[in-house]
Amino acid sequence: MFLLLGTVAALIISAVQIFAFCRERSAGKCIHMVIKNVFVINLIAIFFQKYVFKYKHFFVWTGSYKPASFIKFFIIALLVGIVLLGIYAVIYKYITFEHEVPKKKGARALKLISVILFCLGSLCLVGTIWGKGSYGDVTADQLLINLLSPAGGAESDVYVEGIEGLVYPSMLLTSVFCLFVYSNFKLVYHGIKKNITFFNDLVHRIISFILALAMLGGGIGYGVKEFKLKQLYNAYIAKSDFIEANYKDPRTTKMTFPEKKRNLIHIYLESMENSYLSKDLGGYMDTNLIPKLTELAYEGYTFSNNDTKFGGPLKATGTQWSVASMVNMTTGLPMKVPAEPNAYGSPGNFFPGAYNLGDILHDQGYEQTVMFGADANFGGLSYYYHDHGNYKIMDYGYAKREGLIPPDYKEWWGYEDDKLYEFAKDEITRLYETGKPFNFTMETADTHRPGGYLSKNASTPFGDHYSNAIFYSQDETYKFVEWIKQQPFYENTTIILIGDHLSMDTDFFENFDPDYLRTQFNVILNPSPDLNTSKSKFTDREWANFDMFPTILATMGVKIKGDRLGIGTNLFSDTPTVFEEYGVEHTNTELEKKSEFMNSTILLNPEANGETATETTSQKPKETEKAA
Repeated sequence: MFLLLGTVAALIISAVQIFAFCRERSAGKCIHMVIKNVFVINLIAIFFQKYVFKYKHFFVWTGSYKPASFIKFFIIALLVGIVLLGIYAVIYKYITFEHEVPKKKGARALKLISVILFCLGSLCLVGTIWGKGSYGDVTADQLLINLLSPAGGAESDVYVEGIEGLVYPSMLLTSVFCLFVYSNFKLVYHGIKKNITFFNDLVHRIISFILALAMLGGGIGYGVKEFKLKQLYNAYIAKSDFIEANYKDPRTTKMTFPEKKRNLIHIYLESMENSYLSKDLGGYMDTNLIPKLTELAYEGYTFSNNDTKFGGPLKATGTQWSVASMVNMTTGLPMKVPAEPNAYGSPGNFFPGAYNLGDILHDQGYEQTVMFGADANFGGLSYYYHDHGNYKIMDYGYAKREGLIPPDYKEWWGYEDDKLYEFAKDEITRLYETGKPFNFTMETADTHRPGGYLSKNASTPFGDHYSNAIFYSQDETYKFVEWIKQQPFYENTTIILIGDHLSMDTDFFENFDPDYLRTQFNVILNPSPDLNTSKSKFTDREWANFDMFPTILATMGVKIKGDRLGIGTNLFSDTPTVFEEYGVEHTNTELEKKSEFMNSTILLNPEANGETATETTSQKPKETEKAA
């Protein structure tokens, strides 16, 4: 059947060749031409089908091919014939390319416009392909917030990827288009009776402009679809009072700290998720990549979206990248598109109206440190942690200034997690020795995309780089937690381990079942002993990152009136989360929309103040309630 279709295609091409290009139409010459075309066209078409499209058989009928397979072969054979016919016409000068000087004054302007439009379209198209391939399911809010946030401290490979994956292909496409646009030629068909010009300068310009518009429209359309850019309409135009209706202001919500305040160690584990577990535990791996974290999970408390031990928060608008995750878990709010440009990139402008975890603990007399192996200026985090709680910020720049690493040292995003954990031990010891309650926060980085960073101390039991990076990272986290357990402050210290967001390493997840629900790893170790820890609290929960804000305080023994802060819910309480109350889809749809309340109260209120209902020892030492 394939050979028959190839023969039909060859006969069509032969007919065109004979009537359009053959001046001598003798029977022998025509038969020779047909036989040659049948042989060559079938041979090349079969090559494409077998080695490009991986078809196994051509000469034996297997009954396994569908009609579409034959149609595809016929089209391929026809295209092969057209290409060969074009080559034949050019070689034997039936069609010639002749130089033509543009006569219209506006010709150059139209060509320039076409090039600009094509370049913009190629940037949109290539940018979308590169962005989806590099970062996975990036949403419109994440895309815009990152564009409007400081990029200081970004790992150099990110810029290299941008040049190689975005700029270079776009330039290449545009350069090829320029060659076509600015090649001043016309195509002339030298027929048997007369010559016909069928591709003159005017047609050339029109086709160039149409191609440019097609590239621009296609690039924009593809970007809108893949990045869900319709959400930007919601972010700037469509309005919702959902946040206002469900917001519980930490300033006016009564919180009662225990007489002996608990310490907090909160570790954001870069891209750590439950899919790294073995399949028997609900993960996606044949072999468990995080066995040590699994041990810790069985020791502590995990909140799962399913009926097993291992589940986590569900995706929510404004939560699925590192900076957003930290904001979610300390304010009880999604990270929204800023109301003004650079809102997250200058002092006093990062959630200025929020009263967050750092503010609360600062007012309670806590010593606070945040530690990164990267530059804290990335995404404006240095402003966030300075303005909300006056944290000591120990990042890559701090490590160089203080001589913890050489001035020219650079590994991965700054320095590797091996060093991060060692520096953390020293800093936590210092915090403890101040005699004050402390809050130590840090984020790991070795499991960041692309492919993770593999320490020279790491073993390599798995066949791919990222699996080995994950395996080593979780083992180092386990060792760090075991060190904490041996310290004199452990009994009065709550430990939070949680993946900051789902991994964006698209290569690693390329063959995952799209119906498999990926969730962030989470475990709470050594929380306050007076929490309600009935089993029903921990499974089949619909929750999001922002629910961690009141939950973290609850693990420290803090009593929260109403069990809600921001739009987050204390997961140890009987109060439903906003996901559980309103549904996940409805909540996310509302969170995508513009919130006038959040803009005016949280994002654009640099001098936010007011009476707080948090009972602090510094403000009301005689009235501070004691935990029962």
